[in-house]
Amino acid sequence: MQLFATELMGAETYDDQGNFVGRVREFFIEPAEQPNRVSHYLLSRGRFQPLLARYDQVAAIAPGTMRLNCSERALELYKPNEAWLAVRKDLLDQQIIDTKGRKVVRVNDLDLAEQRTNGRVELRLTQVDVGLPGAVRRLLQGVVAPGVIRTLQRKLPQRAIRWEFVNLIEPDPLRRLKLRITHEKLEDIHPADLAEIMEHLSAAERQGIIASLDEETAAAVLAELDERLTTQIVEKLDPEKAADILEEMAPDAAADVLAELPKETSEELLEEMPGQEADEVRELLAFDPATAGGMMNPEFVFVGEGSTREEVLEWMRSQELNLDQLDTVVLLDSAAQFSGTTPVARLLLAAPEQRMSELKTEPLLSVPSDADERDVFEIFDKYNLRSLTVVDQNNRPVGAITVDDVVSRLLKK
Repeated sequence: MQLFATELMGAETYDDQGNFVGRVREFFIEPAEQPNRVSHYLLSRGRFQPLLARYDQVAAIAPGTMRLNCSERALELYKPNEAWLAVRKDLLDQQIIDTKGRKVVRVNDLDLAEQRTNGRVELRLTQVDVGLPGAVRRLLQGVVAPGVIRTLQRKLPQRAIRWEFVNLIEPDPLRRLKLRITHEKLEDIHPADLAEIMEHLSAAERQGIIASLDEETAAAVLAELDERLTTQIVEKLDPEKAADILEEMAPDAAADVLAELPKETSEELLEEMPGQEADEVRELLAFDPATAGGMMNPEFVFVGEGSTREEVLEWMRSQELNLDQLDTVVLLDSAAQFSGTTPVARLLLAAPEQRMSELKTEPLLSVPSDADERDVFEIFDKYNLRSLTVVDQNNRPVGAITVDDVVSRLLKK
């Protein structure tokens, strides 16, 4: 038999002798033990202290009633447990992330399925009702008989999400960790999609999500968020956690975040970051944000133009490179000055012994670090570039600007 959470709230509960024990005021899921089983029922008794019935003490359940397989004396007095998920308090009317549909929805009701085992009845949470039927049940519960409500709801369009496709939005990161709800599902969502979802949430909910993600995923999400929201989130994070996330970001993205923070906060986070990463970000912060230096990423691949294609590929395999961003290889001459670039596609198709100098693209394009961002935009547009090298006053490459940097900057205009 299928039940709904609203039909269980307020249900009259009787012991094995038929004596009235109390009414169901709340029921709980213990995610660490069983992610979808109702583990405990809170029974209110007016002015007396509430009792707690375990899942293995329930003999039968129907809309509005529950029967136990034990006496009242076998029940425990209720004591709060933060590791439990309270259905009424933590789920009903709360916003959740539909990790399959990649959107935020509001919980109207919960679908529960019976599972009979050795003379007892266990309830398993199967679906989250986010449609009109759940809203109608909530509105009419206690006013209209359950049978009438069920007849009405059958005529309404159903909209439910299977429980395994749901991720809770928990503002309190400590509680979130205790609950052990599958936040791994959030990490499976593309950072851009998760960032879009977060823009529709409250500040506390955004904070809870970032705190629950691993540093690498959190960094990717923050890089996709609006600058204002990113600043708010980083400011409220523990400095050590914030520094770990910034360390995972590309240096130019980390510099953009720190540039928006108060100077004291920015310096505190730089002190928490490892020396090399902090130095790279400090160098970028010295540039005017509206220049090529302020847009570039100092992490780029460069090799000598006299190297062969096979030597370069072998060297690249030994490096920890960001393959998603690897589009162009910068070339240096014998004086370590900029001499050109080679697209990775051209590199892969070349003969093993072919020299990098033979694989250069034309024309030879670069910009000084103090070039105005408008000049950078014009060069990208004119030559349909995917990457542009930034050089210092001695014509030595110091960074690269990629097309996604340009698009992001243009969208902020």
